[in-house]
Amino acid sequence: MSSLDQDQRLHRGCRDKTTVSSDSSDTHELAKQPLQGLKLASHAVLEKAQQMGRLKCSKCGGSRMFFCYTCCSLVGVTLQEIPSIKLPVKIDIIKHPNETDGKSTAIHAKLLAPSDVTIYTYPCIPEFDKDKVVLVFPGPGAVSVQDMMQCLHNRTDSGSHNPSGEPCIKRLKRDEDATHSEGTPDEVKGSESRAFPLERVVFIDSTWNQTNKISTDERLQDLLQVELKMRKTCFWRHQKGKPDTYLATIEAIYYFLKDFHEHCLAQEYNAEYDNLLFFYSYLHSVVKKAKTSAGKC
Repeated sequence: MSSLDQDQRLHRGCRDKTTVSSDSSDTHELAKQPLQGLKLASHAVLEKAQQMGRLKCSKCGGSRMFFCYTCCSLVGVTLQEIPSIKLPVKIDIIKHPNETDGKSTAIHAKLLAPSDVTIYTYPCIPEFDKDKVVLVFPGPGAVSVQDMMQCLHNRTDSGSHNPSGEPCIKRLKRDEDATHSEGTPDEVKGSESRAFPLERVVFIDSTWNQTNKISTDERLQDLLQVELKMRKTCFWRHQKGKPDTYLATIEAIYYFLKDFHEHCLAQEYNAEYDNLLFFYSYLHSVVKKAKTSAGKC
C-alpha cells in the first residue's frame, strides 16, 4: 500500500479536514497532504513554466499555462521535459460536449500517455468488442476491479453479456498455472491471453450531473461496469451534492490502473503509473497555496 492509498483512506478528501482520529497529529498531517508519497518526475519544469506565466498556444493562439486543453498540446514545456508513461491497456475517454475543457483532467492522461489514450467527444463513440472492454462508472450492476477479470471470463465462456445486470461475485483464480505450466510457447501464450482478456477501458469525462446521457447510451449498455468504491477524490473543484467517492477523470484512471496492476496482473505496485498525476499533483499544490494565501484553507 502506497502512502497515497493510506492518505486517501484516512481522510474524506481534501475538502473535508475531518480525520479518523482526532488525537493523532500524524493523521491530521496525512489528511492535509493527500498527494504525498507519490514517486513523480521533478516538477521543476512546471515551476519554471509557471514563472514565465501564460503563453500563447502555437496552434490556436489561446492563452495557456503548461498545456492547451483545446489543442491537446504542451505550452511552455516540451515532450522531453515531462514523463511519458506506457499503460498496460488502452484508455478511451468519452467527453461530454458541454464539459468545460479548462476544467477537465482528461487531457493530463493524453499528454502523459499519448500512445495509449484516446479522447472522443460525445456522441462520437467507437465500436467496442464488448467481451474485452469495460466501462468505469458506478451503478447497481458494477463490479470491483478485483472481480472484473472473472466477470469477463464468465461472459466469454457463457457467450452472453450478462443482460440481467447482476454483478459477478466469483473472484478470478490466479492463473499461475498458465505461467508455470509445461507446454509449448503457443499454449502458454494462449493461456495468458485467456487470463487477461481486457484490452480497453472506457471512462466518461463530464460533470456528474451530465453523465447520465453518456452512461445510458445504448452503445455502452452491454459493457461490464466497474466501480472504484473505496477511493476518494481530492479534486479542488467540488461538485455540490456529490459524494467524495466521485473521482476526477485522471484520479479514476490512476486508481483503476493501480488496482489492475495489483489485483489482475498480480504484481507488486512500484509507482508505475504515479506520473499520471504529474500535472494533477502540481496543480493541486498551486490551488492549495492560493487558497491558503487567501485565507480559505
